[in-house]
Amino acid sequence: PPEVALSHFSRRLNLETDCSDVHEVLTGGHPDFVLLDVRSPALFAASHVPGAVNLPDRTISEATLASFPKDRLLVVYCAGPHCNGANKAAVRIAQLGRPVKEMIGGIAGWRDEGFDLASGN
Repeated sequence: PPEVALSHFSRRLNLETDCSDVHEVLTGGHPDFVLLDVRSPALFAASHVPGAVNLPDRTISEATLASFPKDRLLVVYCAGPHCNGANKAAVRIAQLGRPVKEMIGGIAGWRDEGFDLASGN
């Protein structure tokens, strides 16, 4: 039924964003979120979304999030649909009482959109 679909997809939009929306905000110069690449440092060094901060999902804690304002939205991504690192990171961040969304598609989605990647730390 339409009301079930409305509820379902509205909830998803509260918790997800896509590569195109993230790219638009980042290129606009005034992001209202911190973009976290939750993959390993080696994968981050090889390529990542420009402007992202590397914070592997296994290292997320109150201490590793301390440099970000508590009310600042954290947007997480990993390798792509075949990876659940972003989901693990989102769970940890939410457990710490922080606002979080997932950038669906991850690096694979970013590439699929034709957006440039950065390399190095």
